[in-house]
Amino acid sequence: MALLVHLKTIRDLRGKGDRIAKVTFRGLSLYTHVLENCEDEARFDETFRWPIASRVDENEMLEVQVFNYSKVFTNRVIGTFKMVLQKVAEEGQLEVTDTLIDDNNTAIRASVTIYIKYTTMDGTVGVWSDGEFLDIPGDPEGTFQFETDSLLSGHSQGSGVSQGRSIHGIPTFRKAGKGVFSAMKLGKTKSSKDDHKKDEPAILDMEDLNRKAMRLGGVGGLDPDCISLASVTAVTTNVSNKRSKPDIKMEPSSGRPVDYQISITVVEARQLVGLNMDPVVCVEIGDDKKYTSMKESTNCPYYNEYFVFDFHVPPDVMFDKILKLSVIHSKNLLRSGTLVGTFKLDVGTVYSQPEHQFYHKWATLSDPDDITAGCKGYIKCDIAVVGKGDNIKTPHKANETDEDDIEGNLLLPEGVPLERQWARFYVKIYRAEGLPKMNTSIMANVKKAFIGENRDLVDPYVQVLFAGQRGKTSVQKSSYEPIWNEQVVFTEMFPPLCKRMKVQIRDSDKVNDVAIGTHFIDLRKIANDGDKGFLPTMGPAWVNMYGSTRQYTLMDEHQDLNEGLGEGVSFRARLLISVAVEILDTTSTEIVSSTEVQVEPVSNISESVTGKIEEFFLFGSFLEATMIDRKIGDKPISFEVTIGNYGNQIDGVSKPSAAKKKKKEGGGGGESDEEESELIQQNSSEDEADDDGDLVSVSSSPPMKPVITDRNYFHLPYFEKKPCIYIKSWWQDQRRRLYNSNIMDKIADKLEEGLNDVQEIIKTETAYPERRLRGVLEELSTGCNRFVTLANKDQNQAGRTKLDKERLKSCMREMESMGQQAKLIRSQVKRNTVRDKLKMVQNFLHRLRFLADEPQHSIPDVFVWMMSSNKRIAYARIPSKDILYSIVDEETGRDCGKVKAVFLRLPGKKGFGPAGWTVQAKMEMYLWLGLNKQRKDFLSGLPNGFEENKAPRTGSCLQSLPPISLVYNMKQVFQLRAHMYQARSLFAADSSGLSDPFARVFFSTHSQVTEVLSETLCPTWDQLLVFDDVELFGEASELRDDPPIIVVEVYDQDTVGKAEFIGRTFAKPITKMCDEHYGPPRFPPQLEYYQIYRGNSTAGDLLAAFELLQIGQGGRAELPAINGPTDSDRGPILPVPMGIRPVLSRYRIEVLFWGLRDLKRVNLAQVDRPRVDIECAGRGVQSALIVNFKKNPNFSTLVKWFEVDLPENELLHPPLNIRVVDCRAFGRYTLVGSHAVTSLRRFIYSPPDKTQNNWASAGDVIVNMDANPSVRKMDTVVKLDASSDAVIKVDVNEEEKEEKKKKKKKKKGEVEEDDETDERMLDWWSKYFASIETLMEILRAQEAALAEAEEREEQEIAAEGADIKPDDLPVKGSKGKEKSRDKSRNKDKKKSHHAGEGTEKRPSKPKVNELLVYNKELEAEYDNFEDWLHTFNLYRGKAGDDDEAALDDDRIVGRFKGSMCMYKLPLTEEITREAGFDPNMGMFQSIPHNDPINVLVRVFVVRATDLHPADVNGKADPYVIIKLGKSELKDKENYISKQLNPVFGKAFDMEATFPMESMLTVSVYDWDLVGTDDLIGETKIDLENRYYSKHRATCGIANNYSVHGYNMWRDPMKPSQILAKLCKEGKLDGPHYGPGGRVKVANRIFMGATEIEDETGLKKQTDEHLALTVLKHWEEIPRVGCKLIPEHVETRPLFHPEKPGIEQGRIEMWVDMFPMDMPAPGPAIDISPRKPKKYELRVVIWNTDEVILEDDDYFTGEKSSDIFVRGWLKGQQEDKQDTDVHYHSLTGEGNFNWRFVFPFDYLMAEEKIVISKKESMFSWDETEYKIPARLTLQVWDADHFSADDFLGAIELDLNRFPRGAKTAKQCSIGMVQNEAELPCISIFKQKRVKGWWPFVARDENDEMELTGKVEAELHLMSAEEAEKSPVGLGRNEPDPLEKPNRPDTSLMWFVNPLKSIRYFIWHNYRWLILKALGLLLLLLLLGLFLYSFPGYLVKKMLGA
Repeated sequence: MALLVHLKTIRDLRGKGDRIAKVTFRGLSLYTHVLENCEDEARFDETFRWPIASRVDENEMLEVQVFNYSKVFTNRVIGTFKMVLQKVAEEGQLEVTDTLIDDNNTAIRASVTIYIKYTTMDGTVGVWSDGEFLDIPGDPEGTFQFETDSLLSGHSQGSGVSQGRSIHGIPTFRKAGKGVFSAMKLGKTKSSKDDHKKDEPAILDMEDLNRKAMRLGGVGGLDPDCISLASVTAVTTNVSNKRSKPDIKMEPSSGRPVDYQISITVVEARQLVGLNMDPVVCVEIGDDKKYTSMKESTNCPYYNEYFVFDFHVPPDVMFDKILKLSVIHSKNLLRSGTLVGTFKLDVGTVYSQPEHQFYHKWATLSDPDDITAGCKGYIKCDIAVVGKGDNIKTPHKANETDEDDIEGNLLLPEGVPLERQWARFYVKIYRAEGLPKMNTSIMANVKKAFIGENRDLVDPYVQVLFAGQRGKTSVQKSSYEPIWNEQVVFTEMFPPLCKRMKVQIRDSDKVNDVAIGTHFIDLRKIANDGDKGFLPTMGPAWVNMYGSTRQYTLMDEHQDLNEGLGEGVSFRARLLISVAVEILDTTSTEIVSSTEVQVEPVSNISESVTGKIEEFFLFGSFLEATMIDRKIGDKPISFEVTIGNYGNQIDGVSKPSAAKKKKKEGGGGGESDEEESELIQQNSSEDEADDDGDLVSVSSSPPMKPVITDRNYFHLPYFEKKPCIYIKSWWQDQRRRLYNSNIMDKIADKLEEGLNDVQEIIKTETAYPERRLRGVLEELSTGCNRFVTLANKDQNQAGRTKLDKERLKSCMREMESMGQQAKLIRSQVKRNTVRDKLKMVQNFLHRLRFLADEPQHSIPDVFVWMMSSNKRIAYARIPSKDILYSIVDEETGRDCGKVKAVFLRLPGKKGFGPAGWTVQAKMEMYLWLGLNKQRKDFLSGLPNGFEENKAPRTGSCLQSLPPISLVYNMKQVFQLRAHMYQARSLFAADSSGLSDPFARVFFSTHSQVTEVLSETLCPTWDQLLVFDDVELFGEASELRDDPPIIVVEVYDQDTVGKAEFIGRTFAKPITKMCDEHYGPPRFPPQLEYYQIYRGNSTAGDLLAAFELLQIGQGGRAELPAINGPTDSDRGPILPVPMGIRPVLSRYRIEVLFWGLRDLKRVNLAQVDRPRVDIECAGRGVQSALIVNFKKNPNFSTLVKWFEVDLPENELLHPPLNIRVVDCRAFGRYTLVGSHAVTSLRRFIYSPPDKTQNNWASAGDVIVNMDANPSVRKMDTVVKLDASSDAVIKVDVNEEEKEEKKKKKKKKKGEVEEDDETDERMLDWWSKYFASIETLMEILRAQEAALAEAEEREEQEIAAEGADIKPDDLPVKGSKGKEKSRDKSRNKDKKKSHHAGEGTEKRPSKPKVNELLVYNKELEAEYDNFEDWLHTFNLYRGKAGDDDEAALDDDRIVGRFKGSMCMYKLPLTEEITREAGFDPNMGMFQSIPHNDPINVLVRVFVVRATDLHPADVNGKADPYVIIKLGKSELKDKENYISKQLNPVFGKAFDMEATFPMESMLTVSVYDWDLVGTDDLIGETKIDLENRYYSKHRATCGIANNYSVHGYNMWRDPMKPSQILAKLCKEGKLDGPHYGPGGRVKVANRIFMGATEIEDETGLKKQTDEHLALTVLKHWEEIPRVGCKLIPEHVETRPLFHPEKPGIEQGRIEMWVDMFPMDMPAPGPAIDISPRKPKKYELRVVIWNTDEVILEDDDYFTGEKSSDIFVRGWLKGQQEDKQDTDVHYHSLTGEGNFNWRFVFPFDYLMAEEKIVISKKESMFSWDETEYKIPARLTLQVWDADHFSADDFLGAIELDLNRFPRGAKTAKQCSIGMVQNEAELPCISIFKQKRVKGWWPFVARDENDEMELTGKVEAELHLMSAEEAEKSPVGLGRNEPDPLEKPNRPDTSLMWFVNPLKSIRYFIWHNYRWLILKALGLLLLLLLLGLFLYSFPGYLVKKMLGA
């Protein structure tokens, strides 16, 4: 960007004198030259230019002052002119004449005329990337602050300085594509844009730069840690103004199928809603379904079943598949069962989790038919998605604790609320436009003949897929512009776990419906889940759909593209849709409770909703078309550009039938009648008679016949005449969306470029990556702030949707916070934190890219098609936002108004694989898209020097027409020199595993090739290619800064057929104009690495340099001479000249030849006499010949060396080639295989540093050797003499002493507690489980620490936002820490809750000796054991391409073992003077000899986990096979039935002879009754490297030395012997055992215990503990120390050769090796699996109470129940036992006195019951299951004629269940609901428990309710105890229980009616009866009274 001011003249000055003017902008003043003796007019005519970094604001001022100049006195001001730049900022240019004012602000007569132009040259944001100077805002004097430096742009200032200011070169980071090493490390750097007038030596080396930094820093006292580097980057060297970067990766990546494996473990389900159900879990992915087994009558079934699904589909298809878990109740063969609930998520959600998995999470089930119902239960499962090459860390499976905390472990991604609600998703479909024909026109013509009406040939409808459901609109018969106005409503949980919604327009057809176009709506992009977020919303907006080309064919080969797979190659249609979401209130009554998809009509929306329709203008010019594939080179070629359907002449026109024709003003999308005629003349003139004249779109270039460039490629002879195209189109004006994306994209591009620089600097270890990173962060924060200011305008534009507004808000918030964080991180970047901060900044980059992707489309993408005889051949798709113009520079697209190299490729599937790598054509194109009214600047970015050539038209107004071609009248002639030095790590293209590479260099229309070098992957061509007379069109100066790019393609020459493509790279030449001097700093150019790409994968590096030299008038004679080396033996081939080729020095390379392994056959013949040839830079050495490969594959001579001249610069070292040949009879040699060591850096010898390794010289240092220093207190050590002897002391910590004391006390007094495990009880498994527990704790601690660190960082960032100084932070941080600790503590409480009373129980864990469990291979931990012996894989055969299944493993034909050592000559003498130096061994002293050696190999296989199922039933029957050399041990008879996590627990012994048998293969096979056994997976271990390693991997060193028990020492050599041997081998002094438990080795002193107990408990003196202490800390010994391998178990992944890269399970094992010439080791330790212990659980059901009453009495209607209790222990009900029935309980009381007896086998360590049973009647053998020990008791109501009714149940986990209540009253439902809070007991500890427990069930509202109480007694006995005191079942003998005292009601009616009457009637109605009797008596008395009263009365009256 720049502001130009042209000061023309100042008139009407008074008097006569010398005048000078000063122009000031942003505090920077520029002066004119002095005009002497001028009178009334001063004509200055000077132009001033201010390059600026931020946009000109409308309130900024420009000031012009005119002075009378005086040499002696100060200049006197005549007048001033000030102007606000508002108009300039808006319009870009302005001419002004205005009066000057004097000091008193009064106008004077003089007037000034200036012309101002504001150009926005190049589209960068923030720091201006030209090497001119950097504007520093708020810096009025222009004094340069170092803080935002660009690094060193000094301005020299002074009164008379005009523009030619001195500019310090900025160290540039040069790039080509991605991985080009920067120029920095090559010693010199190049300035990006030197002033052409002076070439000062302005380039500094890094050191120089540093000094300068220090000097500058010295002023402000700046610490070098604050210095940052701004970016000055371009494709390679120059800053690009008129060209944009080409894309180096060619092939479309999506759409190609890949292997995926989804593994799901269904562990268990809990809280399923329903009574007494038989649940089955169904796992469904896409269309594949798998079921678990059925568990009977339980609400919490335990399955632990493992399912694996394999897919081979493109990633997009995979991640859109829906994974559905559903629970079905009572499914069997006949009935499908009833659905309880389902859970859905898409595979992409799982894949985006950390480690691509959910582990042990609970999925919430909901009922799709009833959304008001709430949660239907939980399934606990593990889900993992593995793509090829992903490795998944599975958490260790040993002793999983049952996580009872369901709420805390729900299966939901981070950030999704636990309570998800139901929501409605409304997708409104309004209308579509521009649909293609979907039917053949023949049919149409037939129809027309019959019916006489012309119809549109498409019947569209829209289908929406979301979360596994699909909805369809109605079909609109025959319409190219269908109007639906319908909405599809989905009901789904919110937030949904399915990320994408698929909207597809389909064509309805009687036979099959086909997709017309597909669009995916990513819900993450149209919603924001933050606290200021918004629900998903979108539109109403048009979405553009792309797919195959538009001409209709019956069999469309690109139909996949219409389905949304791969990149669409043509515009298909656009669809107007909107999306809205409404959260449902499920409590309201009128809600529809089903989740069926509904389709409803909606009202129409007005045209203007989507924005105002504007006329857009697209202009393009083809500057060059080269590299046209030779297949199409014989016919004329034209290019067509389309945008939407505009410009598409062959198949764009879909004219709606006449009835529907709309006028354009109304119709909006101009497709309707824009293209009536199929000619180019596609205009409807009456609509367009505006000021353009009649502008006709010209959308294709005239056909032209190509001309041959070379054997492979053609080019079009455009020369000076460049064809142009232009198209007018009408779209809704939604540019704001694209503008915002563009701003973010540019920030992101800049950030990405900066990050690549930083990585490059780190990689090449050049100076100061932290400065560059600071610069990057500065740019990022300025960019973010810029976004906030820019994006905030145009708020009230028409057609802004809710999403536009919300997205703008959230983007502004994000960008603002990102800017602040970037500032904060910048201040934290220090040398040592660069890498961590780099990771954080990379997250910013992902975030930016995510934000920049605009979900609502506006203008469709532009397609460029290459046409040959009216057929579409190849295309390029250019996003319209990239070429969109804006007056604001940051908003302009990155390629708008720039020349871009575009590579055309084949459409669709044709573009996959090799076809996609070859270029169909390379275009140099210029494109500009903008509003028609802004079109005046559309040519401004073209290279200058052309004339426009307009179409000859009648009519007026020619000047406004765009040109149809440009004619360049400026032409420059150049010579290009391509210095092709070498390439490395090329792709192997021949079957020999090598290639015959040559490079072809293309520049403009020229091409040349290097010579072919045969059989190498690292060719050193050392060749200069000279291209003479290259004509380039345009201005010289522009070409200097912006030369066209060079394409280099590397090929493999084949004897027959055409050369095969290896890869391609781009470069930019360094240009020298004829008036420039050829010399430093820019010339001669440096060699540089360019990364070669093949498709999307890298295929090597090219080391080359390119210079472009202008040929002036004097012809070629004036060019700098080519001074090559003098040897002219290469004939016409010119070598790379002296100044450019690297400086060489003499190196010696020593090679250690050890042996060859596993050589495969060559041409069916075995390799018998191999030899190794080593070659580097033309020199080499051959190994001795191996005489008989079978007998001994090792070499007889170990070390050989050769000398070679190599470049001083390590980065330029050529690769070293290792080739193995087989010497056959008659002197024939055949190549077996080869290996190229690309980097020799790791083999460079560095002499040992004398100053290091004596850290103890400062006196004695105590090394604390404890894992847990806080607890252990070290005794102080008396300082020995100061002869640098360090003392290392290992102390028995206090706790242990205390414990010992306690034990002693206890032995005297009481019996020891149960917890103290008896030594005899412990076995190897105790050790293993204890170790795994430790491993888990360590992992947990690491996680907690990580979380804490993250929290701390977040707080810092937050604090920064609130302006707190970081110094105040620790306080806050520590609080935060406490918080997070509390959190983790709570978590731990939950986790450890099973251990009984909370965490308090932990410390009393018995001390078990532990080993180390590695959760990866041992060699991964120890650098492949290549400490001195390296393994080089030998390759042969053609390399497979990345995406094909062929991994490099298939090409490995053997391995060479050896090593190298290289050093500069001459070597210092100290090394050779050392004692015992063997000159024959060179640098490889003290290396064992390689004679054959016999070894006993002992392989311990512990267990396997997560095996891939091999049988139909989803299980496997695994067994182990171990192969070593020719011997093989099969363990087939001990297969483990139907297990995917088998415990093998076996040791295998075999004898082997190294080197012949050194590769151990451990395979797991699946046993089959019929047919061969299948391989599940295998792992290979190279034993030889382990055996010879210094880490001593033969037998792991145990933690403690003991001579008996489970921890017995395994190695035949005792620790003291091992130590003595190591000291002798390392030439160390020692070991010296001293008194008081200390030992001295070299100058280290260790301390330790000196006593040992044997079996009898006697104590003996021993040095073994001391020796072991030294061995455990061997890495601390100077010079020879390294970590010795501890006793361990390693976890190795199993792989299947047919599914490379995808784990098939893991195996835990370890290997011990013992040389046979040493004493034999003892027997192998026993690791056979623990046998479960037999127990018997006796449960006595005494009574029940308050059982709910179910039955109504027939006669009396009263409630009663016939109660019985059922119980079982094992997973299923096969061992269920029932009590007798207590009939007619009227109170819910029942008396039973009934005993259940459950015998079971129990694994104490795993807390599981082991049951073995046949799966079905057809099963061959029993399957072993491990299930949790849970006792289930249920209470039932017995019915005679119908099924019994279930009343309630309780499940007691025998390891931890609540203690029973003392009385029935105290027993409540709380005992079940608040189980977590109550104290728990374990029956295995208590043995006998009695109490009351509640029965519970769920009522209709899904609430838990109390349904009864049971009094029971649990008594656990071991099998032996049970035998001694047997008991009977029920109330039987022996030890019978007494009969219950039941009330007699339980007798039935007919047995004793009276009794029952008494019971039934009397019991319930006695008061009623008594009252009735009383009443009766009263009535009787009254009756008698009334009866007798009259008689009595008469008697009395008559006195009778």
